[in-house]
Amino acid sequence: MNNTIIFQNVTREYGAGAHTLKAVDGVSFTIGGGEFVVILGPSGAGKSTILNLLGGMDFSTSGEILVNGKNIVGLSDDQLTEYRAEHVGFVFQFYNLIPTLTALENIALTKNLVKNPIDAKEILALVGLSDHANQFPAQLSGGEQQRVSIARAVAKNPTMLLCDEPTGALDSETGVVILEMLQRLSRERSKTVIIVTHNAALADAADKVIRVRNGKILDITVNSAPKPIAEVNW
Repeated sequence: MNNTIIFQNVTREYGAGAHTLKAVDGVSFTIGGGEFVVILGPSGAGKSTILNLLGGMDFSTSGEILVNGKNIVGLSDDQLTEYRAEHVGFVFQFYNLIPTLTALENIALTKNLVKNPIDAKEILALVGLSDHANQFPAQLSGGEQQRVSIARAVAKNPTMLLCDEPTGALDSETGVVILEMLQRLSRERSKTVIIVTHNAALADAADKVIRVRNGKILDITVNSAPKPIAEVNW
């Protein structure tokens, strides 16, 4: 399958000697292209470290991370920069929008970073914010800012969207809207969407659930009939 992600016995250690901490400890899993995946576990379980390793924001101590057959472990800084630009769209808990740029301008920035961006106006319409194109972040609600953040990530036309607690700063109703949008991007645009969360309810909507504790994989569950976000019992 195109854009398959494979972790092979990946470890990330911090410190040395008696003070070594294994944030990720021998982790192995496979994610298919276009899957909607949830990495689930409590705080400190290693979820965000896994996401950062996949996003080329951190470096593994050992193991292989294969993205569409290419091992990103050991790439140079320049190669990782190119990898992140072409393959990875990040969505964080906090929106990281540039306050002096409008919603449309925040999204349009991506055209300077990648070879084949999607038109900013098209993506703004996709997230339902065409009427807010000329508004600044301070003029938008939290949910609207997160939708702009997602639009900015998608405008890069990346292989995958890596989402670290993307609804953590939102109320539950707005959070459902954001999750519906992410699930739709997976279903309708074949984007691989990987969400790190401690919210176990989201597992019902995932194609695959990877449960993590103390840096290790507890289990991996494949859902044969994942629920639409709107049908999840929150």
